[in-house]
Amino acid sequence: MFNGTNTILSVVYLIIFPLAGYLVGGINPAIVLSNLIYRQDIRTVGSKNPGFTNFKRVFGNRYAWFVFFLDIGKSALVCGLAKLFFGMAFSEGQFGVALTGLFAMLGHSYPIWYRFKGGKGFLVAASAIWFIDWRVALIATAIMMLLLFTVKYMSLSVIVAGISCPISLACFCPAAGWQGTGIATFVCVLLSVLLMTYRHKSNIRRLIAGTESRFSLFGKSKRPAETETTATETVKENNE
Repeated sequence: MFNGTNTILSVVYLIIFPLAGYLVGGINPAIVLSNLIYRQDIRTVGSKNPGFTNFKRVFGNRYAWFVFFLDIGKSALVCGLAKLFFGMAFSEGQFGVALTGLFAMLGHSYPIWYRFKGGKGFLVAASAIWFIDWRVALIATAIMMLLLFTVKYMSLSVIVAGISCPISLACFCPAAGWQGTGIATFVCVLLSVLLMTYRHKSNIRRLIAGTESRFSLFGKSKRPAETETTATETVKENNE
């Protein structure tokens, strides 16, 4: 990237795209929709996590899938643009996506818009990995769905699926790929997985204790008040 006339453009892209990823990633549809539709902040009910799973458990299915697709969509927007522009300018689209996706996750997890209190970043990461390597994404998706429909723990499913990403990327990456930005791409993916795992630390504690809630994809929705009472008694996430 940093060679000759491309140096200035490289610096510009390395500033603009991570910044855009962070700012766009920080826009949280769960927070926006919970306040607009239900006049409640999702960060004050249920597990207090502003994400798809908690939104679905607290408010039901009706608008939860809007949260799901908007989280995926915001990541797809910035990562898609990063792949396009980095690819055209430097033939480094994979690295551009990995870097932008990492900052989109940081924005989602620690958004400047909401006093740095955000979600866990799985859907943002899940969208980004498809732009990095579709084979890695396919393996991760298969692992997640297999675990989700068997053990029915969303947190465990996404953590294991996330861990598979840098492993798969290393397997698919040819020897030549570890030169230049290949190693940088791998590091960005690894950091993204570590961030997502860290953001699930409370879920990990509950998995070990055997108190983690099971996930139902299309199960009967609970009423918000019932869900809030149950979650408050069994879950303390400290607004994570």
